[in-house]
Amino acid sequence: DNSTFPIANAVEVNKLVFESGKVPAPKDPKAAKGTVEFWGNTEEQTLNVLSQIESSLKQKGLGMGDVIKMTVFLVGDPALGGKMDFAGFMKGYTQYFGTKEQPALPARSAVQIAGLVADGMLVEIEVIAARP
Repeated sequence: DNSTFPIANAVEVNKLVFESGKVPAPKDPKAAKGTVEFWGNTEEQTLNVLSQIESSLKQKGLGMGDVIKMTVFLVGDPALGGKMDFAGFMKGYTQYFGTKEQPALPARSAVQIAGLVADGMLVEIEVIAARP
């Protein structure tokens, strides 16, 4: 690699952990299924999913700072005319990444999709973490 630009052409990591996509648990299981009361809004669903990811990584001896790649699937929010609530996602995301306590930032893609497994689900996130 003869580049003088201050980045690596590629980075090889031996011990990768691929977390399957996670979707939110119901916010209020007693509410009508498929509603925002049942699932929560995009921010609430994001926080729920990131909490699940954090817990899963912790069981493997890893943390959110070990996440190197994140793929985010957002369903269009009916309250926003069918557009994904990227601002709501970011409100949740920034509570886990780029903080004083956890400054690491993963490479990330966020895309809008037509739907998830249940009506009202707006967020699915999958991550790849690297064991230090």
